[in-house]
Amino acid sequence: MTQDELKAIKSDKIVDARGSSCPGPLLEAKKGIGAVAVGQIIEILANDPGTKKDIPAWSSKVGQECLGVIEDPSYDRIFVKRLK
Repeated sequence: MTQDELKAIKSDKIVDARGSSCPGPLLEAKKGIGAVAVGQIIEILANDPGTKKDIPAWSSKVGQECLGVIEDPSYDRIFVKRLK
């Protein structure tokens, strides 16, 4: 997805993991994905630099879809769609 498409997404759940270091954001994402229905999107807010690589890798491994990352100056916004 393009950055503009990602910015237009209305997330069904926002997981705020800012201030949490690895593996905190990943653990929060795991909890968050269970709180939404199949087809819905969670948005993870994180400022740990490894998170923007960890979340896409985890998503792929567990059969979810990482739609992309928006890198803001103080934190990243990572979008994951629940597929199952």
